[in-house]
Amino acid sequence: MIQFQATSFNSRESFEISSYCRNLYIVNNTLEYENFIHLIELFSYLSLRRPYKVRKTSAQPADIECWNAYSLHLIMMVNQFYKQLKLVFMNLLKYCVAFLTLLVFTFPAQAQQGRSVIQEPFLNYDTGQSTEYRSASGAPGEDYWQNSADYKLDVTLHPDQHMVESTVEIQYTNNSPQDLEYLWIQMDQNLFAKDSWGTKLTPHTGSRFGNRGFDGGLTLNSIQVAHNGNTYTPERDMVDTNMKLEFQKALAADSGEVTVTIDYQFRIPDYGSDRMGRLETENGWIYEVAQWYPRVAVFDDQEGWNVRPYLGAGEFYMDFGTFDYTITAPSEFVVVGSGELLNKEEVLTDQQLQRWNNAQNSDERVYIIRENEVGKKTSRPNPGGSLTWHYKIEQSRDIAWAASKAFIWDAARINLPDGDKSLAMSVYPVESAGDSAWGRSTEYVKGSVEYYSNKWHKYPYPTAINVAGTVGGMEYPAIMFCSWKATGAGLWGVTDHEFGHIWFPMIVGSNEREYAWMDEGLNTFMNGYSTMNFNNGEYGGHRISIRGITNWMMSPAHEPIMTHPDQIQQDNLGYVAYFKPAVGLRILRETVIGPELFDEAFREYIDRWAYKHPTHNDFFNTIEDVTGRELDWFWRGWFEKTWNLDQAVDSVHYVENDTTQGALVSISNNRKMVMPVIMKVTLADGSTQMVELPVHVWHRGDQWTAKLETEQRVTRIQLDPNRELPDVNPANNIWTASENPMQDAGTSSN
Repeated sequence: MIQFQATSFNSRESFEISSYCRNLYIVNNTLEYENFIHLIELFSYLSLRRPYKVRKTSAQPADIECWNAYSLHLIMMVNQFYKQLKLVFMNLLKYCVAFLTLLVFTFPAQAQQGRSVIQEPFLNYDTGQSTEYRSASGAPGEDYWQNSADYKLDVTLHPDQHMVESTVEIQYTNNSPQDLEYLWIQMDQNLFAKDSWGTKLTPHTGSRFGNRGFDGGLTLNSIQVAHNGNTYTPERDMVDTNMKLEFQKALAADSGEVTVTIDYQFRIPDYGSDRMGRLETENGWIYEVAQWYPRVAVFDDQEGWNVRPYLGAGEFYMDFGTFDYTITAPSEFVVVGSGELLNKEEVLTDQQLQRWNNAQNSDERVYIIRENEVGKKTSRPNPGGSLTWHYKIEQSRDIAWAASKAFIWDAARINLPDGDKSLAMSVYPVESAGDSAWGRSTEYVKGSVEYYSNKWHKYPYPTAINVAGTVGGMEYPAIMFCSWKATGAGLWGVTDHEFGHIWFPMIVGSNEREYAWMDEGLNTFMNGYSTMNFNNGEYGGHRISIRGITNWMMSPAHEPIMTHPDQIQQDNLGYVAYFKPAVGLRILRETVIGPELFDEAFREYIDRWAYKHPTHNDFFNTIEDVTGRELDWFWRGWFEKTWNLDQAVDSVHYVENDTTQGALVSISNNRKMVMPVIMKVTLADGSTQMVELPVHVWHRGDQWTAKLETEQRVTRIQLDPNRELPDVNPANNIWTASENPMQDAGTSSN
């Protein structure tokens, strides 16, 4: 390497030039003649506009003054040459500009790129790198792990006090590669304590997910840890809705086991943040019980312990396991819960048991308890006493249950792939009965579960129960809570949505408290197709419009999909977590990728991550891996940013002003979001053509000119004719020819 310094009265520049790259070298302090042209390049690089003295500063000895004198003479020669070269270049530039201008309007190329800019949508979007736990393809890695928790619960319902008394035994297995010094326990029922963070964060005007003045929470009677043959009461710390239990000795990595037993009780709130609660009806209270037991937080390879508190809006993230639980209640109560009822013979009358068996073989509704039987002593075993209902569910992340003496109860068979069966059931009060209301609930459950099972992944549980009560709509494994007031299309919609949650997040166990869209958005996307399918499209008109969210997207309220749910503005949750992600996936399926390949990728994502914990990057990477599409521009523009789309038709010209040689259509992308181009072309004879351009037309700029192979005059151009894209300014999507063909070039977009 040889270093030169170029100096003047007011500047100083240094640079290094590799001799093997530039072929510029000094031999015996003399400049080789054949390298003169390289010196011209050198001085051009330095913009020779002032007298420089060039001084050799390499380690070799040299006569500096001689070198400077020779260099000054050389510089004068180069300056003269530079002036002549500049004059020639400017003249050449004028001819090039004229030629290129003519080329735009006359050269019969297929398409031309607009002004050159770096397009931010196409920059690399970080979706993570391969680790031993997660592959960059979106699949679990070779050494993927997750911990597990099995639960045994013994529960007593005291309806006179609206009280639940329970003991939970947790068998926890540490499959991680790290020893655990402590265990974090979720105490989500503590949201309803008067001093909880969620209570303090509830606006004075109220909130759907806040605490409306109820003073409750878990009362802990005892906590015992059994580990390595020792049983002890652990030290504990409370952090809002989380409790840390300190181990006396660390829980070993790679299958270390510990048992935690907790005795506790709590009062059931009348309004439980629209996820649980109680409703008084004509024939008694309906209890919908959820977030009701201490459960272990998730320890994973992404964040270690996931300890975001339960503030109300952010939902849940749990490990998978087996739940074996009993619920003792007054005998006049019917109790339904997640999983299989193991002791039907003990809690049903002989007639009810026969009806249950009939329902298992019937595609039509079969009543287990009819409306005129509700509240009658003959409808329940052991009148005046109590009954214990025994349920069990496997590969589940949670359980919920409901109890009431006011329930009508009906059921029907669910037909699953491979000849398997499940049982759809509904329980509801007489206030909700009728074939325009909850009388069709079981039909809705059956239709929803059968569709998703055949389309995406088989339903895994022996029953699917819909409960009418105070909760507007909330999902749990194998049991849903929906509004007792819902009817018709509204009841179908909430039932279909809540049962869609079986796939997200009950099978695919994403972190709802961090990314609400990973269950709500994916589920809402699925719901659109389920609704179109149900009963030959009975409620098909209720599908979300793609352009129905553009007003919100243009407003200051627009928030990124990736916003954490507890940070989303109250009125925005539906848009941010449900509608915008659902619309985005529909665009991917129907416009960008195509239904067949997208469906393959969506199924693969479910299959890869069934009963596991995917991240958003696992979803993004799986879609790209299976479809073969690079979608950085989509993930960034739709999920991370609050960009908008505005495609426009700018003008139409003809090659050499001759309509028989083809038309040149100039289009532009006026905002930062990019999408493929769908163009409907109407010709003079009334015929139409559909032209589709990939998103890559915007790679180098926001303008594009495409040639249409036609011998006719173009009378109309329309972008996105089927309204498949969320264009915020559809008015400039249409171009209409003027009456004079020669004036078409000047016609503006309409």
